[in-house]
Amino acid sequence: FVGVGASRVRDLFAKAKRNSPCIIFIDEIDAVGRQRGGAGFGGGHDEREQTLNQILTEMDGFEQETNVIVIAATNRPDVLDQALLRPGRFDRRIFIDKPDLEAREKILEVHTKNKKMGKNINLNVIAQKTVGLAGADLENIMNEAAIFAAKGKNKTVSQKDIDNAVEKVALGPEKRSRKLSEKEVRITAYHEVGHAIVGHLCPESDALHKISIVSRGNALGVTWFLPQEDQFTTSKQKFLDEICGLLGGRAAEELIFKEITTGASNDLERASAIARNMAMRYGMGDDDLGLVTYGEKQGSMFQGVDPSTARNYSEEQARNIDDFVRDTINKQYTRALGMLKKHKTKLESITKTLLKTETMDKDEFVEIFTGKKAKKRK
Repeated sequence: FVGVGASRVRDLFAKAKRNSPCIIFIDEIDAVGRQRGGAGFGGGHDEREQTLNQILTEMDGFEQETNVIVIAATNRPDVLDQALLRPGRFDRRIFIDKPDLEAREKILEVHTKNKKMGKNINLNVIAQKTVGLAGADLENIMNEAAIFAAKGKNKTVSQKDIDNAVEKVALGPEKRSRKLSEKEVRITAYHEVGHAIVGHLCPESDALHKISIVSRGNALGVTWFLPQEDQFTTSKQKFLDEICGLLGGRAAEELIFKEITTGASNDLERASAIARNMAMRYGMGDDDLGLVTYGEKQGSMFQGVDPSTARNYSEEQARNIDDFVRDTINKQYTRALGMLKKHKTKLESITKTLLKTETMDKDEFVEIFTGKKAKKRK
């Protein structure tokens, strides 16, 4: 079928001109518009390149009176051929970010229209719980909620169905078939409660939403924090509090069992990445690093190559970066351990309850931690 792609492109543009004014929309243009030539792209004369060349030729042939507009979409602008992005072709670029709170609520409204919803469904609350999710994720949540309702033989989708769907999409499906030993369950419970207590005590941490020792995906348990609102900037203290919260699980293991496990591996990866970004990207390192960024980006997301980071700093500064990361992690670990030692009795009582219930929401946690009935948010 050599030449079929180019032939179809010619037919498409000819049809658009006959029906002008007209819009041609090409979704996932990176499928045919990748950078030509080079290793891994199949040489210089494959079918994909012929299709791309024909698109470029057709777009060059537009006159002012053609009245044909070409729009394309991709989530990989970094791999596009530079020729596609030159003036006269795709020279206007629009970045579409993930939806904010208001947009998420509107998207959820769209995806509830074709479903029988129960009473007292608050889409604003659902939108608050889904910070960072894309429109497709929100659609998936409502579809999953309908499946949960059907499994429960309910005629309408309830708030509980939606909550279960949010957790499945955000955290992964439950794996109740995974059997842990009694000791592993106890370690997991203390680990998750350690995250919860430290995160709750850190002033800049996101709000605790739920603790669970039910396995999801590769995780043996999960402590879920949610931001109260959409955030576009992050302070140095928030980064430090986030690192401290991530280390709360490992600190709880050491405090209670006097030993450590591999359960904190992902926490350590995330904490190290935050500390390294503080040093290299955000100018939040110590005096030895100064207000300088380290690591020079090579290429742009619109230059047809994957942006990569080139090392532009000395061995001495590399050691300073490593020292900063290590010192930051150690300080926040000591801080987390201190919090848990101070509240060890509460750590044990909350864990005891969690071992019985398997899951715990914020209100239950606060009641046990403070000894007072939690005030429910409106």
